[in-house]
Amino acid sequence: MSNFPKMFLRSANVRDRACQLVASLPVDQDRPLVIEIKEMTRSLAQNALFWAVMTDIANQVTWHGRKLSKEEWKIVLSAALYKQSVVPNIDGTGFVALGQSTSKMTVREMRDLIELAQAFGAEQGVQFGDESRRGFDWVASYGRAAA
Repeated sequence: MSNFPKMFLRSANVRDRACQLVASLPVDQDRPLVIEIKEMTRSLAQNALFWAVMTDIANQVTWHGRKLSKEEWKIVLSAALYKQSVVPNIDGTGFVALGQSTSKMTVREMRDLIELAQAFGAEQGVQFGDESRRGFDWVASYGRAAA
């Protein structure tokens, strides 16, 4: 059963095919199959846009006297949106941020994070590059429609 198709529920026809497929599956009390229904995770276009925005912010913003990497900015901005928490690390010399992985974010969640990053960058006077600027149009059109 490892070749079970991934389906994107975009029409009644797809929903009907999915119902037929599920109805045809074998039932096994000892080895049950798992059927998962979830929102679509972030798109490749969103991921590329997000990292372009993170790069622009990392290159241009000094935060409390420090230059942060784009990976560190990802943590700072996602913590602002999703209210991450921190716990002491195991040797007591620092802290570890706990929160949501961006790779598991839905399209809507990633859109919200990109919008927050763009707004933050604009407040900080970031001059966004071509990749980031193209993303403003994406968020305004596809990003809203996809959510």
